[in-house]
Amino acid sequence: MITLDTSGLFALLNRSDRDHRAARDALLSDGGPYLVPVGILGEISYLVEERLGTPVLEAMLSDLEAGGLRAECGENDLARIRQLVVRYADLPLGFAEACVIACAERNGGAVLTLDRRDFDVVAADVPLALLP
Repeated sequence: MITLDTSGLFALLNRSDRDHRAARDALLSDGGPYLVPVGILGEISYLVEERLGTPVLEAMLSDLEAGGLRAECGENDLARIRQLVVRYADLPLGFAEACVIACAERNGGAVLTLDRRDFDVVAADVPLALLP
């Protein structure tokens, strides 16, 4: 099970991204499911629509609808998200990243991210396996 961060999902969706192949290979090395925390949906949707266009946004939404990507609500994670935001306020660890971490904690710890700066700091305290 892999939890997708915005940066990892964006690289997967953008075939011209220099990290696309590494992100795709990391995803294909795992049988899934591939979890998309709902806390990143606004962020990733905006980036995809602005930079890649509506057809790619539609493809991502179609994958979510069909279950190729699984939307992970995590409403029970709110207390943990708040703890992470407070604990790592000096990074600053934002809401979206805290959602990814809380989701990953509950689902095996694997995170597909290219934003290693914040996640490396948190991974020193929280058992996360950062991919690729």
